[in-house]
Amino acid sequence: MTEIYNGMAGDSDISLSWKKSQRSGPQGNCVEVAKLPDGGTAVRNSRFANGPALVFTKAEMEAFLGGVHDGEFDDLI
Repeated sequence: MTEIYNGMAGDSDISLSWKKSQRSGPQGNCVEVAKLPDGGTAVRNSRFANGPALVFTKAEMEAFLGGVHDGEFDDLI
């Protein structure tokens, strides 16, 4: 199995199931996420699937999504 690390190629040969929001537009203006075997999450830019993927632990994603849910980032859009 390929090593999983921050900045790995988004299209590396590990078998990840990438998904994106149904709200994503047809122009590819979205990010894709994939659950990692250790419970973490990888995130990549859908327009550059072979570009670097950011890797987050489960705790980091829980904190981020909790903030999104609470509206902490609403000023960004």
